[in-house]
Amino acid sequence: MTSPPTAVTGLPMTRPAGCPFDPPRELARLREQRPISRMLFPDGHVGRLVTGYESTRAILADPRFSSRHELTHNPFPGPVIPEIPPAPPGMFIGIDPPEHTRYRKLLAGKFTARRMRLLTERVQRITEEQLDAMERHGPPVDLVTAFALPIPTLMICELLGVPYAQRDSFQHHAIAVSDNDAPPEERYAAMIALGEYLQQLVQAKRAEPTDDLLSDLTTGDLTDEELTNIGSLLLGAGLDTSANMIALGVFALLRHPAQLAALRDDPSLADQAVEELLRYLSIAHTMTRTALEDVELDGHTVKAGETLAISIQAGNRDPATYTDPDLLDLRRNASGHLAFGHGMHLCLGHQLARVELRVAYPALATRFPTLRLTIPTEDVPMRTNSDIYGVHRLPVTWDSGI
Repeated sequence: MTSPPTAVTGLPMTRPAGCPFDPPRELARLREQRPISRMLFPDGHVGRLVTGYESTRAILADPRFSSRHELTHNPFPGPVIPEIPPAPPGMFIGIDPPEHTRYRKLLAGKFTARRMRLLTERVQRITEEQLDAMERHGPPVDLVTAFALPIPTLMICELLGVPYAQRDSFQHHAIAVSDNDAPPEERYAAMIALGEYLQQLVQAKRAEPTDDLLSDLTTGDLTDEELTNIGSLLLGAGLDTSANMIALGVFALLRHPAQLAALRDDPSLADQAVEELLRYLSIAHTMTRTALEDVELDGHTVKAGETLAISIQAGNRDPATYTDPDLLDLRRNASGHLAFGHGMHLCLGHQLARVELRVAYPALATRFPTLRLTIPTEDVPMRTNSDIYGVHRLPVTWDSGI
């Protein structure tokens, strides 16, 4: 009788030197051995690490694997949280059906592909405004604060119906929450300020509804607490991920000049380019699920109560699914990638994110064809210990023509 494989100690987080866009090499090695490995979590829990594409899709689509926060063991390095509390009302990302289904049904109609396409003109206007501001400022700039953060922040303002007079303050607090360089007390204060503001906004929408998502939701049976938490969730999901995807995508294109030139010369390539960049970068790199019962999967018995750390980045680089997966190829058919998840918890705002990216990348490449980094690649500060991968700052310059 053979002994079970030794558990991997912790989630692999160290990326190869000089390759900021590639997943940790340990993930590829584990995937070659088996798509599901045993893993020791920071709190001592022995769960699983999933690295195969097909295994990931199967787990994310299987209701026997739960998203409930209180059942989850945190796989990320850092302070150990002895017990994760249940998700509060409205935070549907951390709950299961039937409550998850209730929230999802209320929101799904607000995020259809058609409704998001109707926002394209507004995304284009916001993008052009940021490019105009960059041009007026002149080089150099930090692309994160000058371009990547404002676009999704202002779009969230549009969706939630934040009044124009309050958008500067809202944007300031939203950006502060996402600033990993800021002292923890400043980020916490910004988070409290945003929560209080969203509470007030919900009450204002109940009293005087306007043409926005939050006002639409006040007509149902959701409580103020639920609406505030939904607003917080949409803000967090729509801001941090989109901003990091814009910035990291530009960084990747700058390091692959032939691909950037192809997009600049043929803006109709934008749809394919976005899907490939989403696959290639996989910024929401790890998801978690917990088995509600014993499940047979890929020759393994996953026991009830085991938490699975699901490596989206490893699945999206699986050579069994994508030829030459470590190659960035904007003309690749990257359909089926897992960057937005899969199954019932597929990212609700994936269509909005796609609209933002399809507009932002070609617009920036066209406006500033000489865009380039001001520092060596290895000096770009990366978000290496976050559940959302990206850059802290992206210093760039261009030929201003003066």
